Amino acid sequence: MEKVELTQKRAHHTRARWLLDLKRDYVLYLLLLPGLAALLLFKYLPMYGVVIAFKDFNLISGIWGSPWAGFKHFEELFRAPKFYSVLENTLLINFYKLVFQFPLPILLALMINEVRNLMFKRFAQTITYLPHFLSWVIISAVFINVLSPQTGILKNVFAFFGMSHIMMIADERFFRGVLVASSAWKETGWSSIIYLSAILAVDPQLFEAAKIDGAGKMRQIWHITLPGIRSVIVFIIMLRIGTALGNDLEQVLMLYSPFVYSVGDVIGTYVYRIGLGQMKYSFTTAIGLFQSLIGMALIFGANKLSKKFGERSLW
Repeated sequence: MEKVELTQKRAHHTRARWLLDLKRDYVLYLLLLPGLAALLLFKYLPMYGVVIAFKDFNLISGIWGSPWAGFKHFEELFRAPKFYSVLENTLLINFYKLVFQFPLPILLALMINEVRNLMFKRFAQTITYLPHFLSWVIISAVFINVLSPQTGILKNVFAFFGMSHIMMIADERFFRGVLVASSAWKETGWSSIIYLSAILAVDPQLFEAAKIDGAGKMRQIWHITLPGIRSVIVFIIMLRIGTALGNDLEQVLMLYSPFVYSVGDVIGTYVYRIGLGQMKYSFTTAIGLFQSLIGMALIFGANKLSKKFGERSLW
C-alpha cells in the first residue's frame, strides 16, 4: 500500500513539474510545434502505406480496396535468389565505405585544425566543402571522363599498368571502388565539419599542459584530440551502422550499368527497377519494410553496445 501511494505521489509530482515547465517555457514549446507537425505530416502519416506489403496492391482499387495477401510478398522476397545478391552488394558497399571512407573526414579535420594560416585554412575548407554541393549527375560525368581509358586524364596511368582498354566504371572488379572513391570525394570535406566542431570543444588547457610536458603535435593529437572527440566518432558510427542497408540511390543510378549489376545492384536500385519498371508495388514495399526493420534493429544494437562500453548513446 505504501509503495502504491509513493508511486502515485511521484507521478503527481512529475505531472506538476511538467506543467510548471510548460507554463514557464511555453514559447519554446510553441516554436517546437511546426517541426513536430512537419515530422508527423511527412514522416509518420505516410507510414500507413506499409499495408501495401500485405496486400495485392492494385492502382485502380487503391490501398484499402486491394485484397489482403498476408505474408505472400515476404515469402516471395526470401525465395528470390536475386534478392540475396542485392543484399550482399548493399552490405559490402556500405562496409567498404565505413572502413575506407569513414576515417577520411576525421583525418581532414585534424589536418585543417593544425593549419595556422587563417587565409589558407579558409581556402582549404572551401575547396573541400565544394563537392558536397554538386549533384551526382555532375560528379558521375566527371568520374566517367576522368576514368575513361581513351580520353580520361588518367589514360597514361592506365596504360602504364597495362589497363589501356579498361573502363573502370563498367568493370566488375573496380566498380565498388569507384563508388567508394566518388562518395569520399564528394562528402569528405562536408563530413569533416562535425569533427572540426568537436575538436574546437576540447579544452585548450589540455594542449597547453601537453606542450609544457614536451608533447609534440602527434602526441597531442593521439592523447588529447582523438580521445576528446571519441564520443562524436562513436555517435557517427552508430548512425552509419543504422543505414547499413541503405545506399545513395542517386549515386549508384548515375554510375552503374547492366555490365556491373552483379556487383553494383543494391536494394535501392533493385526496388527502383522492380517497383517502377515492373509495377510490383507490393513486393517492393515488402523489401522497403524489411530494410527499415533491419536498420532499426542494427541501430538499437549499436546503441546498446555503445552504452555497454561507456560511450554516448542516441537515447
